[in-house]
Amino acid sequence: MSTQLPEKVNVLGVGISAVTMETAIQTIERWIQTKDETRYVCVTELHGLMESQRHESIRLVYNRADMVVPDGMAVVWAMHWLGYKWVERVYGPDLMMALCERSVKTGCRHFLYGGAPGVPELLAHRLRNRFPGLNIVGTYSPPFRPLTPQEDAEVVAMIHQARPDIVWIGLSTPKQEQWMAEHADRLQNVVMIGVGAAFDFHAGIKRRAPRWMQKRGLEWFFRLMQEPRRLWKRYLPNIPLFFWLLALQKMGIRYIPLHDEQAKEV
Repeated sequence: MSTQLPEKVNVLGVGISAVTMETAIQTIERWIQTKDETRYVCVTELHGLMESQRHESIRLVYNRADMVVPDGMAVVWAMHWLGYKWVERVYGPDLMMALCERSVKTGCRHFLYGGAPGVPELLAHRLRNRFPGLNIVGTYSPPFRPLTPQEDAEVVAMIHQARPDIVWIGLSTPKQEQWMAEHADRLQNVVMIGVGAAFDFHAGIKRRAPRWMQKRGLEWFFRLMQEPRRLWKRYLPNIPLFFWLLALQKMGIRYIPLHDEQAKEV
């Protein structure tokens, strides 16, 4: 089977994959079937794109990913504005549910990495109840501090021994993206997918925004009302700046090259 990567579109210097939910799922399933190499998928919203404007190292992490799917509606609207009208939102929590449901038949093996102590275990319990027969082969909740080299080596050995097909990463952005990039050469023939708050949502720790708010691009407001002290710096300064920078790119005033041999030139 072909392992061709989805086309990437330059959005503020980050290559966003021109996909729908279905094409993203099919691409991941194809990677699992072929097992030709380790791959990682970034599920990004506006916050990730703005962090990439401030830190080139983060932008390079995104552009080295095999697929960067539009998690937030602002990113979807940007893709539409740039001419890719068919692109759909690939919301991390929904992507996780869809792949878990489909993998019951295929026997795909899942590993859950991330979340506070007890969260990945609770998530595994709830996922198994929702999808009987789901094959979750391991869980790990990392400490809030960076792992020592020895601890990290032990985690890598644990994942190798579990032999997962998908490693779900439930850390914050950009920590989860950096973790996947750092481990792309250390894990063998797995697909890593960073889904952030999906761990807390599906474990029942945090509430998700209603669907009507998600469809209208208001999920950020719902989350801001839940955690104003933590999230106000993520959303309030970034939202107007994002659309201003996008307008400059559209007019040809500001352009950041992708600098990635895997990303299609745009």
